[in-house]
Amino acid sequence: MWHDMFQAGISYGEKTLRTVLVYLALLVLLRVIGKRGLAQLNTFDLVVMLLLSNVVQNAVIGDDNSVTGGLYGALVLLLTDWVLVRQAARWDWFNRLLDGTPTVLARNGAYDRRAIARQGIRVPDLDVAIRHQGGDAVEETALIVLEPGGTLLVKLKDGDQVADKDDVAAIRAALAAIEARLPTAR
Repeated sequence: MWHDMFQAGISYGEKTLRTVLVYLALLVLLRVIGKRGLAQLNTFDLVVMLLLSNVVQNAVIGDDNSVTGGLYGALVLLLTDWVLVRQAARWDWFNRLLDGTPTVLARNGAYDRRAIARQGIRVPDLDVAIRHQGGDAVEETALIVLEPGGTLLVKLKDGDQVADKDDVAAIRAALAAIEARLPTAR
């Protein structure tokens, strides 16, 4: 019993190959499903991700249920990820290949329905993102972009943006200048 717990059931070379191949295959599959799958993780997507990990488990571990085999597989997985992330940070073309490029979903107050459909995003989800930025409708947006990591970036038109700390600081400075010009009341 103790022997089986620490004796790998398959060779380390095979385990390395299995782990790297499954990692790369999942990377491609997740890239193909698009950015929406990464950004809008709803209940259905969560179930798919949990089941996906279970489905590919046997492809990674094979007949090996040992502790050392599992730890070795985890190490290979983390090292593979570490190498790819470092290469993506080093080479812009490789980063674009792995992550993709931003997608414009709305411009100048109008949705790009084809881009939205291609990304599998629902317009009500975009409306929520607009409201989170202080807008009321797409007509108030200058740009809505879906970033490669799945983040929605909403830029409101200049007149429709809410004040930020720089705006408040500018108003305070203007008020201080006005107060400085007023005669002091005695």
